[in-house]
Amino acid sequence: MLTSKLRICLVEPFYSGSHKRWADELRECSSHRIDLITLPGRHWKWRMHGAAITLAHEFLSRNIDYDLILVSDMLDLTTFLALIRHGHPNACVAAYFHENQLCYPWSPRDKDVKANRDLHYSFINYSTALAADIVYFNSNYHKLAFLDALPHFLARYPDFENKETIPLIADKCKTLPLGLDLRKFDQFKPESPAPGAVPILLWNHRWEYDKNPKGFCRLVEQLLGKGLEFEIALLGECFEEEPEYFSKLRQKLGRRVLAYGWIDSFQTYAQWLWRANIIPVTSVQDFFGGSIVEAVYCETQPVLPRRLAYPEIFGANDLDASFYESLDEGVAITAELISSGAWKSPGARFDGLIAYDWSHQIDRYDQAFSEALQRKPNKDAS
Repeated sequence: MLTSKLRICLVEPFYSGSHKRWADELRECSSHRIDLITLPGRHWKWRMHGAAITLAHEFLSRNIDYDLILVSDMLDLTTFLALIRHGHPNACVAAYFHENQLCYPWSPRDKDVKANRDLHYSFINYSTALAADIVYFNSNYHKLAFLDALPHFLARYPDFENKETIPLIADKCKTLPLGLDLRKFDQFKPESPAPGAVPILLWNHRWEYDKNPKGFCRLVEQLLGKGLEFEIALLGECFEEEPEYFSKLRQKLGRRVLAYGWIDSFQTYAQWLWRANIIPVTSVQDFFGGSIVEAVYCETQPVLPRRLAYPEIFGANDLDASFYESLDEGVAITAELISSGAWKSPGARFDGLIAYDWSHQIDRYDQAFSEALQRKPNKDAS
């Protein structure tokens, strides 16, 4: 239960996609007053390096004493705090980790990986967690993965590895699952959905390396090799160049590709999720899986790897999700769904996923923010 209304400043350097939706919906749903300070969601590396300076200047220009400063993992919190502390020495600071660079799979084509310059982004996440008063992770899997990665990460430095800081970070880490506006999809649910002649396979994630578009294409091509009939909707946001695997798959599938690329209209996006039948997931990293939760809520049957956050998010909700250990097993499960006709009647029990809707989550968030202030030592009481 909310004890008092707080004034919160949410600082988001990468105000785009899921980060933007989370920030906007949190502000709209919260009983606390939440102000946003943001930068456009592009140039993510530069945001992690330089956004702290720009956003600190904006923060100071507002001249407001906030009860809580809430930042995302994309901010270099140490630099931000260094620039604002002279005016706000006792501000309580919380960090929300949507993802983290210690566990994030980098594309082997990335120039920073090739030049061994990628460690600094992980160090920003580490120092942010160390500097914050409390750290929230969007899943328990994510929290444990981050903490488990810290010893090996710090061991990569030549001396003074500071591993004694790990228990200090662990003591202030909490799980605060992602909030989603799932009820928004209800208005676009067909009154009496009639399955088409063949099932529609869905991809509705970012078109980036960590979502493993290459693995998805391999899965689809193996299904083609089995002579199975299906169509496909390849949705999602592409920040850089179009993955070559998708362009080749599109050429190979031809008319089977019913939709391709980013969809601006939420109504159209929601209608595709309700229309789709199977969502085979091949991601090599997922700290929560918001787009998959949306699809399964819309009664699309999931085929999921038994790793990452999926067993926690979907298994805990008693969903009829099919988990696989290898890609070949994922192909076999998807092929059985197609050939057996099981896709015609949604097999995924989605009722449990409503727990991630803001109508259920917001009280947990509001209470967590109130409790964060109670954890903050009173520096004036000395």
